[in-house]
Amino acid sequence: MRPHRAFVESIQPQVELVGREAHHLLDVLRAREGDWLTVFDGKGLEGRARVLQTEPGWVRLQVEETWPASKEPPQPITLYVALLKGDHLAEVARAATELGASQIVPILTQHCVVRELSEAKRQRLERIVLEAAKQCERAVVPKVQPVLQLKLIPPVEQGFVAQPRTQALLHEHFDPSKPTALLTGPEGGLGEAEVQFLQARGFTPVTLGPRILRAETAPVALLSLVTAAFGL
Repeated sequence: MRPHRAFVESIQPQVELVGREAHHLLDVLRAREGDWLTVFDGKGLEGRARVLQTEPGWVRLQVEETWPASKEPPQPITLYVALLKGDHLAEVARAATELGASQIVPILTQHCVVRELSEAKRQRLERIVLEAAKQCERAVVPKVQPVLQLKLIPPVEQGFVAQPRTQALLHEHFDPSKPTALLTGPEGGLGEAEVQFLQARGFTPVTLGPRILRAETAPVALLSLVTAAFGL
């Protein structure tokens, strides 16, 4: 059985868990004094820890050894994803965590049906990516940024935007030595002027294949192409 995983803000010789992490460890996973588990700080460090002491809503751990993350892409991946209807943004955030995104930036575009993301919903996305990081055994938890207007996206060293009816293939332009920015549009797609703006910012339009993908599928497909190009 895989060891339980717990998130800690900072890995020290002894760490304490309270709140959600303590509740999950004690009441869901039924951990007891003497049990071993893996701790991670969300920034790339993991460790092996033993449960020293427990009380309701509180756990003290002894960290015996630590090691750096070994399952991360060699360069950071930023995913810009348009605001989506329903709970689709949560689905994308979960999959993006599993596929190695370093940060997730919801963006507001011309054709977005949803026009805002409340702070409560953004914090829910943070909880979702944390749980996804535990499940897929990542030591890095992607940052979920506040909503950004597309016109405020900064220039990128290497970027790719998913565009239907485009012939360019990602692997033909991909440089694994550079940080990568990815962008996908909303249900109504990106406007022509938006694509031109992104090209001026360093994004290359690329195809995701001959079929039109749903707005929540496109980010996953685009990320998969990058992880494959990294050889992961």
